[in-house]
Amino acid sequence: MKKILLFLAAACVTLTAAADEGMWLLPYLQKMNIKNMKERGCKLSAEEIYSIDKSSLKDAVVIFGGGCTGEIVSPDGLLFTNHHCGYGSIQQLSSVEHDYLKYGFWAMSRAEELPAPGLQVRFVRKIADVTADILGNVPSIASQEEYDRIKHENIVALKKRLREENPGMEVSVKSFFGGNQFFAFVMEVYTDVRLVGTPPSSIGKFGGDTDNWMWPRHTGDFSIFRVYAGPDNRPADYSPENRPYKAEKYLKISLDGVEKNDFAMIMGFPGSTERYATSYEIDNLLKVENPQRIFIRGDRQEILWKDMVADDAIRIQYASKYAGSSNYWKNSIGMSRGIEKLGVKARKEAQEASFQAWAEKNTLPEEGYIDALGKIRSSVERMSSMNAARQYLAEAFLAAVELLSPVRMFTAGDSVKSDLGDTDALIKRVQNWYEDYSVTTDRKVAKRMLAIARENMKELPSFYAEVVDKQFGGDIDAYVDYLYDHSLFASEEKVLALVKDYAPEKIADDPAVVLARSVMEQYSALSDALKEPQELYEEGHRKYIAGLMLQNPDKAWASDANFTIRLTYGRVLPYSPADGIEYNYYTTLKGVMEKEDPENPQEFFVPEKLKELYAVKDFGRYANAKGELPTCFLADCDITGGNSGSPVLNDRGALIGLAFDGNWEAMSGDIAFEPELQRTIAVDIRYVLFVVDKFAGARWLLDELQFE
Repeated sequence: MKKILLFLAAACVTLTAAADEGMWLLPYLQKMNIKNMKERGCKLSAEEIYSIDKSSLKDAVVIFGGGCTGEIVSPDGLLFTNHHCGYGSIQQLSSVEHDYLKYGFWAMSRAEELPAPGLQVRFVRKIADVTADILGNVPSIASQEEYDRIKHENIVALKKRLREENPGMEVSVKSFFGGNQFFAFVMEVYTDVRLVGTPPSSIGKFGGDTDNWMWPRHTGDFSIFRVYAGPDNRPADYSPENRPYKAEKYLKISLDGVEKNDFAMIMGFPGSTERYATSYEIDNLLKVENPQRIFIRGDRQEILWKDMVADDAIRIQYASKYAGSSNYWKNSIGMSRGIEKLGVKARKEAQEASFQAWAEKNTLPEEGYIDALGKIRSSVERMSSMNAARQYLAEAFLAAVELLSPVRMFTAGDSVKSDLGDTDALIKRVQNWYEDYSVTTDRKVAKRMLAIARENMKELPSFYAEVVDKQFGGDIDAYVDYLYDHSLFASEEKVLALVKDYAPEKIADDPAVVLARSVMEQYSALSDALKEPQELYEEGHRKYIAGLMLQNPDKAWASDANFTIRLTYGRVLPYSPADGIEYNYYTTLKGVMEKEDPENPQEFFVPEKLKELYAVKDFGRYANAKGELPTCFLADCDITGGNSGSPVLNDRGALIGLAFDGNWEAMSGDIAFEPELQRTIAVDIRYVLFVVDKFAGARWLLDELQFE
């Protein structure tokens, strides 16, 4: 283990970043990246981007909600992020009477800003390499069981110490390079966050599923929030007396626009990549995991969409749920297509053959590199069928059949006892859940999900034989109707009554409890069976990555994304996806008008006010030199999910756009970066400000921005 620790330390000192691939750790910018960045045109020092001792660009970039990035753009805590990142909060604040999804919302003073319940913003206050603390006493030839035990003990001790040293802060310790390196992150969590402005979905979600992951793009994917604090500028629960967060660091805005080959960098919180995945994992992804996800989600989404189009109340209830499911559904389609088209598996196989030859020639058996790939292959083969079954349970039951959610709320052991200790809080939790629930829609979904599970699962949960077959002669529709007609969990009123007078025996025989118990028993059994091969996989994976780094000591290695703050940089560039096709690097408002489709108003509706502004070319200072209003642009930066809402910055660190998507042709990028094809799609900051100013008339917000 000491050899790997020393290698990681040396790598951070000596390597220079190459190409555009890489989600780089901020503490190593000076040693690894800044020279290359300056050669490409960056005018900032590494310390201006990230500093241990004073404020830097890092301090203006935050985790927004549970899985996005945001940026502070004013001294008074104003925050920009994507429309799709704020979508859940916008939906939660919407109603048929106040349909902010359809019509947008704009506060015209701070008094009109709307509290967003449950929304949190996290500032990263400290970052530290703690590899020595976590792995320093792990023997180099430790088994995976011993490695896990010592690692866990060390993480618990370290987090306890860091919490004591940083009272009131949230502490996270994250693994990098498959468990060969560790960093600690100390974060401050603000819980009073308010909606300031959002365009209607016809702008913020323009193009819908059809344009998702596609270029050319014309989506005004932004929303605006504000962070509030207590009188000491520290986090505080919502109160009318709270004041806007006073930001020590915030981003300036550039209206200069972008030109081809301009330097661009993105700072944010990329969620997850698998760049070190082997050909065995890719094979399973293509044959099992992605096809199942595409099939299950596709069928459910079709049911949701029909009900959403038919009923505004259901549209509002299910808008965020549908969008979240659909996004990853289409991602899976594109990823499989990209992996196959770009020959990713063959490239992985070549890398593995080279590694195996190196390991057998240059390492000893006890070091664990020679059999690393064998352990991965064996574990993937053993886990494949079990993971397939578990995916069906997760996707077709636990995630799709919503009736099971309140059931699990009341059958989760000690957690329900804790919740019942605060009856008012539990009542509010129940009311919030049922507010976004349609029992008629869920009933339709349940019938389809139970049917496809029966058709495709090799081993079914026990309720099929014990209830569906025995009591209903195998008639799934009849069983589901009985389930929703007789379960108290299908009624908000009955669940609220249960909260006020709870007893476990009242729900023991509820048909939804019987269903949930059957599904969870099988899920738990599969999880237990997976522990041994999963441990084998983790050992092989850890050794394989460490061995790759030892095999190629002159290569700049970037760790997989794990929702920690990273920097990526590149250039504003067009691309050519196929012979005879050349895509420009930016789009304009003209394309919005051209895409309007009266036959598809859900995705390609253009608001009348936007048409009027376009007709008279009232673009103000947001037009480019040609008199066009830019909407979106491309850069060859390395991002993934979680980067949504990330600031795209110019060579001086000023905000030029918000990252919101990747391109269809390079959807395999989470597995293998494609430098010629991979592009970040960003909404141009000039389009954002045009919508705020000219479309919404919320010019007061621009007064607190600072322009370079």
